[in-house]
Amino acid sequence: MKLSVIIPVYRTEATLKRCVESVVSQDAADIEVILVDDGSPDRCPQLCDSWAGRDPRIKVIHKANGGLSDARNAGIEAAQGDYLTFVDSDDHLGEQTYGPLMKLLADRPDIDILEYPVYVFYGSPKQHLQDFPEKDYHDMEAYWLDGCAYQHTYACNKIFRASLFSKVKFPVGRVFEDAYTLPLLLKETQTVVTTSEGRYYYCANADGITSNADGNALRMLLEPHVKAIGQSQRRDLAYYTYYMHVLNIQMDVYELTGEKPILPFIPIDPRGLNGLLKLKAITLNKLGIKCLCSLNKTIHKVWRNR
Repeated sequence: MKLSVIIPVYRTEATLKRCVESVVSQDAADIEVILVDDGSPDRCPQLCDSWAGRDPRIKVIHKANGGLSDARNAGIEAAQGDYLTFVDSDDHLGEQTYGPLMKLLADRPDIDILEYPVYVFYGSPKQHLQDFPEKDYHDMEAYWLDGCAYQHTYACNKIFRASLFSKVKFPVGRVFEDAYTLPLLLKETQTVVTTSEGRYYYCANADGITSNADGNALRMLLEPHVKAIGQSQRRDLAYYTYYMHVLNIQMDVYELTGEKPILPFIPIDPRGLNGLLKLKAITLNKLGIKCLCSLNKTIHKVWRNR
């Protein structure tokens, strides 16, 4: 049972060694590593070739720059594994991560997606461990809402059955591609399992899209969440909490672009919500989305100019 590890590489000369070493030192028995040089203008192409010359498990793809999604898709096309996973070349893995995860997959051939813990913004004051219980999900909406999967759509802390990608590809030209892709993969999925085994280190990057997202980028994040909001028939605390999460993104998009809100108005039952979230829900019910977005923009403007 082979695992294909796809690592897109672009302008990460300083961190590539740490990343690749953390992967090739894993205790998984059957693994291939696909380094996708996405037209990197530094020494990364040479470093990738050097790694491939030292370790027969490593393949290198050199391609013109097309962005993260395009690089991942190229890796998927070349992968020979029964399962796929992704590692960004400025991140790294904890020791003995893949071995226990692959054993779990061998014992549980019904698993389509296996999610494991991730240190988010590792190396910064905002770093925190996103941990998970040992839990099975057969209802994908329950995973999305009750498991709060919408808060951790990362591709990199998950192992996927390779066949899931026969109909799904990462969206070329979009940012926040994981939030777009995971809901599509869940449509092809029967079983998701979360586990406390393993560690992925998602390192803080001051130049990354998460730290520098503009209105256009946040709109790309908002769109798949608006679609998920519209497709759900649930109206419970988990749904309302998710809706408020998406509303925050919508308010940011409105503040940065002034564009008409695309999130549909749904009355929120504020019971069970706490603090500012509850106040925001009550205000939403009274004012509607556009007025709330305008109020939020005005408050922020006044605060900045005080």
